[in-house]
Amino acid sequence: MVAINLWSSLTRFTEGARVVEVEAETVGGALDGLVAAHPGLGPIIEAGVSVVVDGEIAPNRHTKVPQGAEVVLMQRLKGG
Repeated sequence: MVAINLWSSLTRFTEGARVVEVEAETVGGALDGLVAAHPGLGPIIEAGVSVVVDGEIAPNRHTKVPQGAEVVLMQRLKGG
């Protein structure tokens, strides 16, 4: 199981939960698991989010998520 920390305004889609656990081995699996468990998150995730795994922004959906990793879903970070 992977525990994913959400930003506060997303809790309206997760019955108030700020941390959601899903079965996943990769960032993509975690995102898919979030949408399966909480369909209201789908449009937000499809619009683009950033996923931070143990303090590092995951470069793609294939990034491995080790057991016990700290995973944070953030609004998409844009460089400039």
